Amino acid sequence: MVVQETSQKWVAVVVTYLDAAATTRVDPRVADVVLHWMTEDFGNAGSRTHEYGLRAKKAVAEARAFLAETVGAKTEEVIFTSGATESNNIALLGMAPYGEKHQRRHIITSAIEHKAVIEPLLHLQSKGFEVDFLEPGPSGRITTQAVLDKLRPDTLLVSLMHVNNETGVIQPVAELAEKLRETQTFFHVDAAQGYAKVPDDLKAPIDLISISGHKIGAPKGIGALVTRRRGWDKAPLEPIMFGGGQERKLRPGTLPVPLIVGLHEAAKIFQEGQSRWERDAVAMRERMLTALDKTRFRINGDAEHAVPHILNVTFDDLNAEALIVRLKGQVAVATGSACTSASYTPSHVLMAMGLPPEVATNGLRFSWFPSQVADFNPEELAETIARVQPASS
Repeated sequence: MVVQETSQKWVAVVVTYLDAAATTRVDPRVADVVLHWMTEDFGNAGSRTHEYGLRAKKAVAEARAFLAETVGAKTEEVIFTSGATESNNIALLGMAPYGEKHQRRHIITSAIEHKAVIEPLLHLQSKGFEVDFLEPGPSGRITTQAVLDKLRPDTLLVSLMHVNNETGVIQPVAELAEKLRETQTFFHVDAAQGYAKVPDDLKAPIDLISISGHKIGAPKGIGALVTRRRGWDKAPLEPIMFGGGQERKLRPGTLPVPLIVGLHEAAKIFQEGQSRWERDAVAMRERMLTALDKTRFRINGDAEHAVPHILNVTFDDLNAEALIVRLKGQVAVATGSACTSASYTPSHVLMAMGLPPEVATNGLRFSWFPSQVADFNPEELAETIARVQPASS
């Protein structure tokens, strides 16, 4: 519920939150745990001379072990970061010195990546790296073969997201990981949208996995980078920040124990309820699509290879920004990534899919956390859209 101002007074208006791909509400159980570690067990995990520090150290170790288990990694292969954006930067920029040393300056990625991958790679491109940005076509899905066709002896890295943040389309990261394991090319996956929701994919032999907590009910500002070994060999990362030996010298700074424990708690809760989450997310998607049948719309992206809680649509003859304003008192939605929502330019994701500008400019993303929208009636949403949609010519 949000409070909105009318011309007369402030009134309470129920607005359904349909922007879970941007962030989720912190689970109250997680909030309780975080508060405890802020106000009661507030020790520094680096303090070894008293019980406050030792308890904090133990809590961090337990969190690290649990997160490692969720992706089939070893405990020592998980480092904590502030979120997927920082993890992406460490993975991509941290690999560059190795590439320069060994004359491997070729990188393969997709044109539908989040800006937290695209912009670090553009930075590397300005430093002499060659980056191939693959376009997926209308399906929004990069094929494994398209990546393999671009491989070269000097290919340092492939970076491909797990789940697209705008369309919800799942990329074939597990299949690709198996293929790349047979080569010297490292594989990085931005799993901000897919972690815990499509869990089996991330147990594939992916070298580097970026995780974000606030997509699964954890606080903002906490995430992780999985740095999986190849046999005895560690991923050849160099730090991009300096000032301490924490997190195997890849992420210096005092560990945010309350946030780490919060991520641990959120991941446990999500794992325990994952099957119910998926069932309820599918049910909501079916209700949404049934309701939207009274409008004229198209789904952007391959619905057969998409997570159940993200739906990207374009409504015929409707401007997405104007529609969002019209829906403001009813639902909270977005046109795409929260990081670029201030821009009214066409979605770079939908454009890379080869969709017409009028479609790419007006894509609307509905995304939900099932337990938080149980009482939502999609029929009312569809009726509002149908009322403002121009009649067919």
